[in-house]
Amino acid sequence: MKNRHKNTMPAEWERHERTIIEWPVIESLNWSEDHKEVMESYSEVINAIVNFEPVTVIVTEEKMHEARTYCNEKVEFVTIPYNNAWARDTCPTFVWDELGKIKGICWKFNAWGNKYSPYDLDDKMASDLLDILDVPSIQVPMVLEGGSIHVDGEGTLLSTKECLLNSNRNPKLTQSEIEAVIKEELNISTFIWLNNGLDGDETDGHIDNIACFAKPGVILIQTCHDKGNPNYSITKECLDILSKAKDAQGRKVSIIEIPNPPIRYYQGKSLTLSYLNFYLVNDGLILPIFGGDAKESDKQAEEVLHSVYPDRQIVKINGMGLIKEGGNVHCITQQMPSPRIAD
Repeated sequence: MKNRHKNTMPAEWERHERTIIEWPVIESLNWSEDHKEVMESYSEVINAIVNFEPVTVIVTEEKMHEARTYCNEKVEFVTIPYNNAWARDTCPTFVWDELGKIKGICWKFNAWGNKYSPYDLDDKMASDLLDILDVPSIQVPMVLEGGSIHVDGEGTLLSTKECLLNSNRNPKLTQSEIEAVIKEELNISTFIWLNNGLDGDETDGHIDNIACFAKPGVILIQTCHDKGNPNYSITKECLDILSKAKDAQGRKVSIIEIPNPPIRYYQGKSLTLSYLNFYLVNDGLILPIFGGDAKESDKQAEEVLHSVYPDRQIVKINGMGLIKEGGNVHCITQQMPSPRIAD
């Protein structure tokens, strides 16, 4: 299908103009008694990123003083009402137009398949933010969360059928119809579909927990070699799919494995621990680690990522405060790329 907009979603390793994060609200937390720990975790990420690039934090008027207390003075704040603090899924997907200028795509949001309510404020978050940033918006009437897709910037998109094709998102659309919309809006020509994401992921298998492009032609995947772990069969199948995959440029993709951390539970709930939920910033990488019985896999993950990104500074943060709420560093961030300078 011909792309009438000629817009392209840049890869996450392109230069950023800023990072956008939403300040946590106690009403939306799974475990409200952990509110202080969650605020500390968010601020740890915010204060790490602001050393590499500007950070814009979305916050309500009522929580402004609280957020300022926790955050570096270099952080910029904007006030918008919202329900949930997961910027990856409720903020715009930024694209370059044919001139290299920035536009924002506003997808529909339904709280990960109507799992939480209300979500009316989150559904209009992207539009509200673009108005404040004075960035042109593109309204797309299809449910899609940012954590469900990953691109290489060269026409290839990685996702899971468990999430993007789930009947709780767009029940009236077929796979080919969903692909057609994404091809049109993000300038995608090739889809690499994994069947499932990590076990226990309440987003229905977001791709940003299990696999991502490290660079063109290279995919990072978190794998499990413990046959007693539910992720063993899931990641084994993913490896088989990726071993046969080619990208939009016709390249057979290279695969780099990152170890799965040991299974961990919190209040009877299995946590979806993922090193793939890291976040690239300008000249850096923010990596969640989990400590305790995960110290060895923490170390291995850092070594793998250092080999992939030798020129980036890796900053480790405590990922436990975030994962108890169901996500991690990548889930709470959204990159706004810098405008592309024409050659």
